[in-house]
Amino acid sequence: MDIQVTLARIADALDRLSPPPSAPADPAHGHWFGWDGSGLAALPPARATPLALYRGVEPQAGLLLENARRHAVGLPAHDALLWGARGMGKSSLARSVVADLLGQGHDIALVQVLLPALATLPALFQVLAATGRPFLVFLDDVSLGADAGEVHALRSLLDGGVQARPDHVRLIVTSNRRHLVPRALAENEADAINPRDAADDHLALADRFGLRLGFHACDQQTYLAICAAYAEAHGLAFDAAAALAWAAGRGARSGRVAWQFTVEQAGAQGKRL
Repeated sequence: MDIQVTLARIADALDRLSPPPSAPADPAHGHWFGWDGSGLAALPPARATPLALYRGVEPQAGLLLENARRHAVGLPAHDALLWGARGMGKSSLARSVVADLLGQGHDIALVQVLLPALATLPALFQVLAATGRPFLVFLDDVSLGADAGEVHALRSLLDGGVQARPDHVRLIVTSNRRHLVPRALAENEADAINPRDAADDHLALADRFGLRLGFHACDQQTYLAICAAYAEAHGLAFDAAAALAWAAGRGARSGRVAWQFTVEQAGAQGKRL
């Protein structure tokens, strides 16, 4: 038997065994989506932290919520850049804001873009352009200093070029400080994001965001407040000394460390979260 015929039969058999590709999600229905560059996928509702539980970032949460609310009701709104310390709620806040607006009855959807698909944003915008409802496109932990091509692509999208995002689409981008600014500026907190004082391309990109929110490492008081808020919300006994020992063992204080402490305490106290 001809080898090509055999290979063709094997390929056909494998095609029959593999499940058919799922149909792309309809952007007109649903509120949580993912984009990997090949198509829009529906996602289950995000597990979002209630906004009332955020401590130490209340001003940032309020500003992001109000900006997203304006977008949800068709008012002018900004693309948002959330930058700063790790573990202080940048990523979770984006999801929490959308969940809060949905709870208020607003029709808004979040599309999380996998970073390898960053170059395919124009294709995503074409998909979303056909549906007039408001969308927030979420790019999490973007390393803006790693690839000049990514920087220029995002600048073009934000500057309103031919491939700019539609009017009913806004971006939320998160980036750790070390990814956003040159080392010389990162060492000076006061100058951590000041595009007018630097010609660097990455700072020029940051200047394209109308809303820029900084998240700074929390002090001991704020860390304990976060731990206490989690404990109260989940009916846990709170031990400040244990919370501080937990943070010391990890060499950091942050909202993420506070949640990890909460998980540990819930397990030790026999409580479900």
